[in-house]
Amino acid sequence: MSDTSTPARAWTRWQDWAEVVLGVVAVLSPLWMDTTNTVMWTMVVLGALIALDGLFSLAMPGVVYGEYVQVVLGLLLFISPWVMGFTDMTGAMWTAFIIGALTIVAGAAALPAANTAHQGMAG
Repeated sequence: MSDTSTPARAWTRWQDWAEVVLGVVAVLSPLWMDTTNTVMWTMVVLGALIALDGLFSLAMPGVVYGEYVQVVLGLLLFISPWVMGFTDMTGAMWTAFIIGALTIVAGAAALPAANTAHQGMAG
């Protein structure tokens, strides 16, 4: 009756687990780096949104727009050093670049699995 293939099962996609871990690392990164108040809140807010989106995607693997949100959040974190003006803070800048890029990659990698899960649930 129900489709139990790997892409449609909740809490199993590595891409979404990676997103949760990346978000948590972004949230906690101000603990071990020098930041300003703006940088800290940028990392905390975007990291929390990334982690929450990962949890949402884990719980509901057939919702494809969660992966698009993940890519957008990763892009926002990637460009945040320029937008928020912390390119002079090397540690925070590289953390934002790396976590943002990895979030984009994980979101793009999850799109085929999310599409398959969505089609499996719709059909």
